[in-house]
Amino acid sequence: MKRMSILAIVLLSGCAAEQQPQTNVIPRPAPDDPTPQGIAYICDGRKEVAVVYAKNRASVTLDGRTWRLEYQPTDQGFRYVDGTNEWAGRDDLATLRENGSGSRPLAFNCRPTRRTT
Repeated sequence: MKRMSILAIVLLSGCAAEQQPQTNVIPRPAPDDPTPQGIAYICDGRKEVAVVYAKNRASVTLDGRTWRLEYQPTDQGFRYVDGTNEWAGRDDLATLRENGSGSRPLAFNCRPTRRTT
């Protein structure tokens, strides 16, 4: 009987629900905050995006390339753009994409992992 109980516990422990990874709640600074504040993000495909926010701008770095984007007011979330790219999202989820028709994502489902500055 004792062996059956142990076997039942072992079998049931394998059925436990898989936990979602915890994300850090790291608020972005106000767009007009002059103090540079960096946040590292991890995106789908294990892509890493580093962003430094300061004075209505965001310097966004992915794979050794950096874009300097300007803040654009939006009804929901946040949006920083230049002539070719967009860093946008809301709450703790963001996407880096090429601007224009098709809007090919360069990095998506990006979640903050830590402060960098």
